[in-house]
Amino acid sequence: MKTSLLISTYNWPQALELVLLSAENQTEMPDEVLIADDGSTEVTKELIEDFRKKISVEIKHFWHEDKGFRKSIILNKAIAAAQGVYIIQIDGDCIMHKNFVRDHKAMARSNTYLYGSRVNIQENFLPTLFETQKIVFSYFQKGIKKRNRNLWIPVLSSLYTTQKTISKKMRGCNVSFWKKDVIAVNGYNEKFEGWGREDSELIIRMMNNGVLGKRLRYRGIVYHIWHKVKDQSRFKRNDALQEKAILKKSKWCTNGIDKYL
Repeated sequence: MKTSLLISTYNWPQALELVLLSAENQTEMPDEVLIADDGSTEVTKELIEDFRKKISVEIKHFWHEDKGFRKSIILNKAIAAAQGVYIIQIDGDCIMHKNFVRDHKAMARSNTYLYGSRVNIQENFLPTLFETQKIVFSYFQKGIKKRNRNLWIPVLSSLYTTQKTISKKMRGCNVSFWKKDVIAVNGYNEKFEGWGREDSELIIRMMNNGVLGKRLRYRGIVYHIWHKVKDQSRFKRNDALQEKAILKKSKWCTNGIDKYL
C-alpha cells in the first residue's frame, strides 16, 4: 500500500523542523512526504530544501501566496498530486511518535478513516523543546499533559470499533483516509476561509457517503506543540457551513478538489 504523509504548515519553521525530524525517525517510512504550505516565507522553503538532502523519501512542497487562512485550498492541491492511495495527515506543529506511520498503515481498513489523539506539549516546556530538538517523549516526560494518550499499547487498539457518526474527538491534526474516499466527495470545501471546521466538514461528507470512522487509540500518537489561539473571527461562518452539510446530508461540495485533478 503506497502511502503519503501530508503535513500542513504556516510560518513556523521551528516547529516544522521537529515534525520533519520525527518523520525521519519513523520505524516505517511513508512513500512520500507532502507539505501543504499556506503561504510561509522563504525560511520554511529553505528548511524543506535542507531536509530533501537527508530524508530517504521524496518531499513535495505545495505553496501559495499568503492571502489569509486558506488551508483547504493548499490541502486539496497536495492531495490531488499525492501518489499514495492512502493519506496520513498531520499539522506542522505535531511531532510524531516513532511508530506513527506504521500504526496508521497497520490499522487501515477499506471504507474507513482513522482519527487519533494528541499529547499536549505545554507552553513552559517550549524553550527546552526547541533547544534540545526533542522528538521522543516518555510517559513521565516533564512538560506534557494528557499523558495517558502517550501509552503505546497496540493490542488495545482492537477494542475500538467503527462508527457511523463523527466523533467530537476527531482532529484534523491526526487523521488518515483513502485518497479515493476524499475525491469521491470532492475534497476539502474551499469556501472555508479562516480557522475552524474545514477538517470536520470534510469528514462529515465522507461519512454521509458511507465511509466509517474508527478511533486510533494506544497507537498513532502525536505530540502537539503549544501555540497561541489562532484568529477565530470567521469561525461562526465556517460553523454555519458545517451545519448546512449536516442538515442537507451533503456528500459533495461544489468548490473542491476536482479542479486540480
